[in-house]
Amino acid sequence: MTITDSLPTTTAGAGFSPGRLFINGRWVEAAGGARMDVIAPATGLKLTDVARAGVEDIDAAVAAARAAFDSGVWSGLSGRERSRVLLKAHDLIRARADELARAESADAGKPITFAHIIDVEHSALQYEYAASLGQHLDGSVRETPANLHAYVRREPLGVVAAITPFNFPLILSSTKISAALIAGNAVVHKPASDTPLTALLMAEILAEAGVPDGIFNVVTGPGSELGDRLVGHPSVDKVAFTGSTEVGAHVAELAGRALRPVTAELGGNAANILFADADLERAMGAIIPAFVFNAGQFCMAGPRLLVERPLYDVVLGILENAVPGVPFGDIDDPGTVIGPLASRNQLEKVTDIVERATAAGARIITGGAPVDRDGGFYYAPTVLADVDNDNPAVAEEVFGPVLTVQPFDTEDEAVRLANSTPYGLASGIQTANLAKAHRVAAKLDAGITWVNGWAMLDPAVPFGGVKQSGWGREYGPESLEGYLRSKSVVMNLEEGGAR
Repeated sequence: MTITDSLPTTTAGAGFSPGRLFINGRWVEAAGGARMDVIAPATGLKLTDVARAGVEDIDAAVAAARAAFDSGVWSGLSGRERSRVLLKAHDLIRARADELARAESADAGKPITFAHIIDVEHSALQYEYAASLGQHLDGSVRETPANLHAYVRREPLGVVAAITPFNFPLILSSTKISAALIAGNAVVHKPASDTPLTALLMAEILAEAGVPDGIFNVVTGPGSELGDRLVGHPSVDKVAFTGSTEVGAHVAELAGRALRPVTAELGGNAANILFADADLERAMGAIIPAFVFNAGQFCMAGPRLLVERPLYDVVLGILENAVPGVPFGDIDDPGTVIGPLASRNQLEKVTDIVERATAAGARIITGGAPVDRDGGFYYAPTVLADVDNDNPAVAEEVFGPVLTVQPFDTEDEAVRLANSTPYGLASGIQTANLAKAHRVAAKLDAGITWVNGWAMLDPAVPFGGVKQSGWGREYGPESLEGYLRSKSVVMNLEEGGAR
């Protein structure tokens, strides 16, 4: 049975087979037999349907992961042996790049070009980079003043619950799963209910790469019903979550009751600071993509532009002329930059915030309304001026293609405005003054700061939040720290002690 109403199927969905759960190395239907529709954001039509798991399916997946981890079939391998498997996964991602990109594009409403060059490419790189970390999972020997031999082992945690959102299904699952696997853990992945397709393809890829049965499991279904059971399950040892701050707080509360560690990448509302000494052409080449990329559905987007006052009117004029010309619409067109929002709910949320923003005095420079196109969930890229920090479009995370523009007069004022929200995931500085860039970067409350660019990400460079944007780090060797624990072994070398 399907949970959603019966919908016509988009012709683009003809190549997507119905999905099942992947538990203990096998494809299975949900225990209750339920299924749910997967909707194409570009048309509002059904792409396919997948199994709708229940609590009993979560229990089965966690039990499989627990048994596989405890058996040592994966955790008992050396880091170098696990590296070979992840490198095979990297090769398979590249071999199936077209298939993955098409699924990510159709499922999440991404322009096909970006699905290829961003989502698939970065996911492949993340498995490649994580594989390299497997060569360096060694511990350390510690000097002590007593006649002791002390060393520290780095061991996997056990069963990791990986819960991922709808905006970057492939990338944000890869950051968690690759790090958890190279560290030796078992994983139960619960993808967003709106975007399950690439999670199921990755189950195929990881199995083919050689990840043992039970070490990687995928359970599809609504987070509101499955998330609490997964996070609170007594056999789960760690939770890795990306999503909204509100849901992240709930996840942390549940995990905290069991004293279970959590890595949480949560909401963002980043400020991009444009100083008057910046190369304006280069800066605009960072400012516009920072808020339109992925239709603004990017926790590290740059939706707040702070402009030094001498440039304020000039920049508004540039935005008014340039933003409507950003290629918008057909996600199958290689030239499209802005596609639809990921769901009708997301479209309604963005529409509501912009309406409240204008009611509070914001002036629309361009955009400001949904776009009727093929039944999809499109919103015109929007620029708002005459806003203050209390305006809803500034104070709240919009998660859509909306940019607010505020003037500032001094460096200190720019920093104060940038740090004025409860979020702290990303930030940007556009300036030709190197000393100023270093000085301001040190003052910004954010996990990552980009200078003269935006979203310059690499698997070797960690990112993560401060304040209400979460804690823990993904990417870089720092990512492993969330999936390993230290065990100290101290041996007595006195006569009669250990020999």
